[in-house]
Amino acid sequence: MFHGSIVAIVTPFKKGKVDNEKLQELVQFQIDNGTNGIVPCGTTGESPTLSMAEHEKVVEICIEAAQGRIPVIAGTGSNSTAEAINLTKHAAKAGADAALVVTPYYNKPTQEGLYRHFKAVAHAVDIPIILYNIPGRSARNIEIPTMARLAHDCPNIIGVKEAAGSVAQMQLIKQLCPKDFILISGDDGLTLPLLAIGGVGVISVAANIVPQDVADLVTTFNDADVFGAQKIYFKLLPLIKALFLETNPIPVKTAMGLLGMCQDELRLPLCPMSAENQAALKQALIDYGLLK
Repeated sequence: MFHGSIVAIVTPFKKGKVDNEKLQELVQFQIDNGTNGIVPCGTTGESPTLSMAEHEKVVEICIEAAQGRIPVIAGTGSNSTAEAINLTKHAAKAGADAALVVTPYYNKPTQEGLYRHFKAVAHAVDIPIILYNIPGRSARNIEIPTMARLAHDCPNIIGVKEAAGSVAQMQLIKQLCPKDFILISGDDGLTLPLLAIGGVGVISVAANIVPQDVADLVTTFNDADVFGAQKIYFKLLPLIKALFLETNPIPVKTAMGLLGMCQDELRLPLCPMSAENQAALKQALIDYGLLK
């Protein structure tokens, strides 16, 4: 159920508020262009600056717009276990197909603390849980023995979005976790290497603007056309690099503004791109054929 190109969808803002109508349009755009799943309220969705009410509404809008055609994996993580449980319960009640639960950030729990946190969230709901490991933002890596322990003890912890930036760690996940524990790339630039070692897809930033190409990358690889997948991958790489010139989601929102897809509005402490980086991003969009 959870495979292929899964978009980490932006949260569009208009004059300081969530643009609900535009969000519905973006979900439909993804479905029309081959995306296999939607993740609202993740890093790319600026979840840290959403109020609880906004967070819940964004999840509800995505579920309503998807209409069961593709799965919705709601971002429900927090550095507070109680808050993560409440958000995950809401996602389950709203009809989300799964929850993406990020490693608690800032408070730097031990591995035992991480185990207890994720176990508490998993035991509070019946829907599948996908761990989100991103030590560059959370200051803690979920070590592989901890992942394996959670997968063994919590049947609804079914996989991980791995964004530690290490292919070696991805390999260990495949080797040491249960065979049915799914491995999803959290880094667009590592999608093809991840597929080559048995991963099932990517939760993608780039799919916000080139959903069909990201979907085609996974599909082509799964059709055993490795050279075709490489061609798509190497075409995507310069664009992916440009989308991370500054902190995500600043560049992708800027790109979507340049492409007329939504307002490029961000919430502080995120701010507009520097003129130099915006020029480089614009050139990458031109080189890719998205802008003239």
